[in-house]
Amino acid sequence: MRKYVLIVSCFMLASLFTYAQKVDFELYTLENGMDVILHQDNTAPVVITAVMYHVGAKDEQPDRTGMAHFFEHLLFEGTQNIERGEWFKIVSASGGSNNANTTDDRTYYYEIFPSNNVELGLWMESERLLHPVINQIGVDTQNEVVKEEKRLRVDNQPYGNLLAEVKKLMFYKHPYKGTTIGEMEHLDAATLEEFQAFNKKFYVPNNATLVVAGDINPSEVRKMIDKYFGPIPRGEDIVRKKIEEDPITEVRKGTAYDSNIQIPAIIAAYRTPSQKERDSYVLNMISTYLSEGKSSVLYKKLVDEKKMALAVQAVNISQEDYGTYALFALPLGEVELSTLLAEIDTEIEKIQTDLISERDFQKIQNQFENNFVNSNSSIAGIAGSLATYHVLYGDINLINNEIDIYRSITREEIREVAKKYLNKNARVELEYLPKKDEQ
Repeated sequence: MRKYVLIVSCFMLASLFTYAQKVDFELYTLENGMDVILHQDNTAPVVITAVMYHVGAKDEQPDRTGMAHFFEHLLFEGTQNIERGEWFKIVSASGGSNNANTTDDRTYYYEIFPSNNVELGLWMESERLLHPVINQIGVDTQNEVVKEEKRLRVDNQPYGNLLAEVKKLMFYKHPYKGTTIGEMEHLDAATLEEFQAFNKKFYVPNNATLVVAGDINPSEVRKMIDKYFGPIPRGEDIVRKKIEEDPITEVRKGTAYDSNIQIPAIIAAYRTPSQKERDSYVLNMISTYLSEGKSSVLYKKLVDEKKMALAVQAVNISQEDYGTYALFALPLGEVELSTLLAEIDTEIEKIQTDLISERDFQKIQNQFENNFVNSNSSIAGIAGSLATYHVLYGDINLINNEIDIYRSITREEIREVAKKYLNKNARVELEYLPKKDEQ
């Protein structure tokens, strides 16, 4: 039995190292400015075709929020060569699946097909870029879809507006102050011409990165890409204005109410640097130390030992321009929110004063090693990482060497970064409370 367990363990370890092997890729640019990334992996007959556009909620006009997310839906409506309502039917009939998602910084579309349908995936993505049909019927249809999504995922979701309330206090100038889904009255007011102008500005090859990953023949795929994407004309260069926030020099306090909750929450949030900065990586490690897993500092103290909290979490919400480092807790019983925050602050102060133990440091290093391996354990994961590192980080090689950044971080850096960013006089404090019944 022991021999069997040993064999299984060795096999699992070998598999882990196999998945952790270097991700090979080819990066090149078409004449129209579209960046192309190819990754060949013939271990399974699967291929993913994906396009990431460097457009998100931060690129919208202040009175037309939600436009980027709206396009995530609108561009499945159909094209000049794909009839309205046929997109998903074509994909499923060919044994595939597809989806899209939007953030403040980018929009990502992808299809996963059996590898013999790679040309179909490329044709469909080229159709989305070259021949989209943007008409009033599609706009009206997707307007209702987006409204329903907002009702389900935000308005009627417990704590669904929490992050939005934090961002209002965190950012006064930068578009991050808004939400990705936007304001419905802005979408209602938008004209068809405004939707068409948004498409013309941002959905151009020189604002897009195409990724083809999986069971492919690179030379054949390159010919297909030239065929379907090469003729697409380059768009106007996109000029983005850099918007800088003033430092937070005193606590910004706020209160928000949510009719969907019964338990209040306390949030302390700090503005942090771009995800591209080394300090952002250090803050990720601090979050893991504080709240990842039941043996983490805050969970063990507040949930297990003192039984003061139902839940506690620390997270660095890193983005292209800025990040938001948030500490979140739900009290247990009659524990005051201020008491809970004071207990959290005590642990933050310890990090700022003392070096974390060697044992804890090694533990979080191991967690990041494991996360790194898992992120590259599927073709879909690799494709998403290749696009993200290229578009948002400007360094596609991070798919292989980002873990080296974490490996190089020291305990002393953790202490110094905590001192630099997690200051009580430079944060947002939000009490998120159940909404009382109106009398």
